[in-house]
Amino acid sequence: MSKGIEILIADDSESDVELTVHALRKAKLANNIHVVGDGEQALDFLFCRGDYSRRSFTDAPHVVLLDLKMPKVDGIEVLRAVRGDPRTKAIPVVVLTSSKEQRDLIESYNLGVNAYIQKPVDFENFRQVVERIGMFWLVVNEPPPRDCFARPC
Repeated sequence: MSKGIEILIADDSESDVELTVHALRKAKLANNIHVVGDGEQALDFLFCRGDYSRRSFTDAPHVVLLDLKMPKVDGIEVLRAVRGDPRTKAIPVVVLTSSKEQRDLIESYNLGVNAYIQKPVDFENFRQVVERIGMFWLVVNEPPPRDCFARPC
């Protein structure tokens, strides 16, 4: 398993990020979590540019937890860019959002999201959902080979 970033969390809500990281760490599911607070930072991280220009596409996160309602670039645009590039299209993306808009759900799936989860309001339910996400994507799921991220497979 790569020693790189296991989970990229792209979310502008500090409280949701704190709960997400706490739930993952408490369940001992992820050691290497990277957090960005807007869609522009998410794109820079995923496309190895700007502050992340020293990263490699072969060190892609095992899963991206993506909020839709973020500043600068929204989650739909991040998803569109990720799925539109052969270097990133195999990265699993889970939308974890408070959006209840059906058009967001439909557009996310049309763009190739791996899962769409509405954030529970209740703390304990939120923790359980995040733990299940981490368990599936980091333990149960078989990810694509690492070299798929450097070139199309």
